[in-house]
Amino acid sequence: MVRRGNEVRIGQDISLRAGATRRQFLTWSALVGALAFTPELAGTSATAGAQSVITPDYPFRLGVASGDPLPDSVVLWTRLATDPFAPLGGMTPGVVPVRWQISTDERFANITREGIELATEFDGWSIHVDVRGLEPAREYFYRFLVGPHASPVGRTKTAPAQGQQLNRLDFAWASCQKWEDGYFGAYQDLAASNLDVVFFLGDYIYEYAIKDEGARKGQPRTASAARETMVLSDYRDRYAMYKADENLAAAHASAPFVSTFDDHEVDNNWASQISQDDDDPREFLLRRADAFKAWWENTPVRANLKPVGPDMKVYRRFSFGDLVDFSVLDTRQYRSDQAHGDGEHAQDAETADPSRTITGAAQEKWILDGFASPSKWNFLAHQTVIADLARGLDSDRKVGMDPWSGYEASRHRILDGARDRGTKNVASIVGDIHRTIVSELRRDYQDQVSPIQGVEIATTSIASGKDGADVDSAGAAIANGSPHVKYGNARRGYLRSTLTNTEWRSEVRVLDRVSTPGASARTAATVTVPEGRPEIQLS
Repeated sequence: MVRRGNEVRIGQDISLRAGATRRQFLTWSALVGALAFTPELAGTSATAGAQSVITPDYPFRLGVASGDPLPDSVVLWTRLATDPFAPLGGMTPGVVPVRWQISTDERFANITREGIELATEFDGWSIHVDVRGLEPAREYFYRFLVGPHASPVGRTKTAPAQGQQLNRLDFAWASCQKWEDGYFGAYQDLAASNLDVVFFLGDYIYEYAIKDEGARKGQPRTASAARETMVLSDYRDRYAMYKADENLAAAHASAPFVSTFDDHEVDNNWASQISQDDDDPREFLLRRADAFKAWWENTPVRANLKPVGPDMKVYRRFSFGDLVDFSVLDTRQYRSDQAHGDGEHAQDAETADPSRTITGAAQEKWILDGFASPSKWNFLAHQTVIADLARGLDSDRKVGMDPWSGYEASRHRILDGARDRGTKNVASIVGDIHRTIVSELRRDYQDQVSPIQGVEIATTSIASGKDGADVDSAGAAIANGSPHVKYGNARRGYLRSTLTNTEWRSEVRVLDRVSTPGASARTAATVTVPEGRPEIQLS
């Protein structure tokens, strides 16, 4: 439900549907009527007495977030929880009215839009507000209010108008934040970076059972953390446990996020209807439906991404003026099964089979259509590397079967499509591999005279893989077997970039340790790609 002035609009969540009794529906209807005549919630001024004092019933312990910025719109998100480590987040089943406000100033003296949404148990007490009518390329501040409680204030920013001249975009991307492997210190650095947008490219949570050991030994955790996530309540608990991290919450409150998922939000290395352990596909699809529902509930995305059972269309495109398009992909839901049962193998007829796909036919066409964009730069923002990360040469050459190296025909079709359309400044930003890797994008990595068609930068993990090192044995093997790889680092961290009309400049931000809190970030390297030339310049 959204309220503007004296008008109350009932949204799609306030409907009689499976799981809702008529008695509950009538209760909601009565609540809507009551809200229409509640003086405290009328008008555009801030709720009197709103405060952010943390009391036992404080409902905003999972923070706030915004996402999917458009020129006139951004999504505002929160999820109510009085205790992130308790079943149901400590919430009592029922309905909670949540007021939201968006302003051009941090003190909310100039509230631009406001309204009311109902947080219900059906959506895990999450709120997704698609605020419309905003100004392009404008910084805004937002908050949520429940009773006397005010959420933290979040900062967000709309995208520039379509085709508007844009000289600069500051953005970052991150992935892979295994809670038990370390602290999320990289997010403290990201939160202080005053970014226009952040891309999260998969493995927001990990589904594995969590042992009470490692970096976070003895820290509070949900009861369900002791087992692998299998059903909706497990996935909801896991997100709550992760989102209770103060650095992650600070990052979300600092800038709008554009998010997609990889495998661990559901099950390691899943492919379409196939689980890692080859479970009955019918059972796995039930699990996938629960995992998708929990992902949507905990991610600042629009209602049109809400899953229908085990299906959720998340690939989508974001334009920032005339400077850049970001095509955000889904390389899990539509892919063929991994070749050779996964792992690392030599490429052969199976990996090159043209019937195999990592994107599915419809998404592949959509990607190719996007290459016709008039924007100066064209980015693919997705889960895992297009480039081969080979260990060994010639007959000993091995590559991973889960990335695009196990789906050679998909890589050929995408890069050939960009070439045939004359698309310049093709770039790929990814995560997944728990190390920073800067590579040349080539059609064929077994032919080093194959032309360079773009640049790919894979970010390392936020925490997965523990502390890491600047150079490790796997990185040395990749450097030895992959001459197209120009830089590698296996510390934890993220990538921070500035994109202009003349260059794409990226800082490799790393932490020397994540096993203890408080480590500061440093720039391990700076990567510059000039406009019009797919060259990798390191400093």
